[in-house]
Amino acid sequence: MPVNLSAAASFMATHARVLDRRRFELLTGATEARAVLQALDGYRNPDGGYGWGLEPDLRAPESQPGGALHAFEVFEEIAPDTAGQAHHLCDWLASVSTPDGGLPFALPVADPAGCAPFWVQADPAEATLQSTAFTAGVALRVARHDRSVREHPWLTAATRYCFRAIRELSSAPHAIALSFAVRFLDAADDFHAEASSLLDHLATFVSPDGLVPVAGGSDGETLRALDFAPLPHRPARRLFADGVVEAELRRLAGEQQDDGGWRVDFASYSPAAALEWRGYATVRAVSILQRNGVL
Repeated sequence: MPVNLSAAASFMATHARVLDRRRFELLTGATEARAVLQALDGYRNPDGGYGWGLEPDLRAPESQPGGALHAFEVFEEIAPDTAGQAHHLCDWLASVSTPDGGLPFALPVADPAGCAPFWVQADPAEATLQSTAFTAGVALRVARHDRSVREHPWLTAATRYCFRAIRELSSAPHAIALSFAVRFLDAADDFHAEASSLLDHLATFVSPDGLVPVAGGSDGETLRALDFAPLPHRPARRLFADGVVEAELRRLAGEQQDDGGWRVDFASYSPAAALEWRGYATVRAVSILQRNGVL
């Protein structure tokens, strides 16, 4: 199905935060990396981490692993350009990691206003596969073009933690943790031979049709093949039956709304987050469709 990029641009101008507007403009060739980084800097703290609602359902100002995930997404999108902020973010992540190299799901939040309970109630002393994989996985994609990230001791330790945690899985983790683990291994495959066999291990927990319901999520909330393997010509694509990804790309293109944007199927925890997620989802949809040759 055709995608109306003009309508998407109008949606972004009407509803999206400045960062996602700049990311959308970068995708469509209307701006340069510097402008995107300037927008991202608005969420940066003096400690080198990111907060201030960069993760839309975590409105608190404190630097968080969730903020690091979204910052690394930007650092990956500006390739082949690099940003000195990426190295400093690795330094901050090293400072909040547990001794085994893992990251807690979230760090303490002083003011929980507008924050999802699962962020606020997280144990800051306990590392989790989900948080470590969602951060290290995107960092590994940045590492393809940024040597300072590739050689940073934090990424080495976090990668080792994820390999060990995935190796020890004997049953399916939560769907969201599973998706981040798959994406982590997909990125790690560029650097580590061990990633391929571990991806085969996770394949036993992923349905060949790509549909994995999210336990405890909104009614009908389900992860799909493109949540696990959004990029073409990557190892994670082998987890799915023939034709699944092509059907999902058609489905994604067809989900553009009448207002030009895309929606998410999970709950938001503030009015601001509800709109911000839609802007984020619109950038994600256009990026996936573009990278897969649909646009």
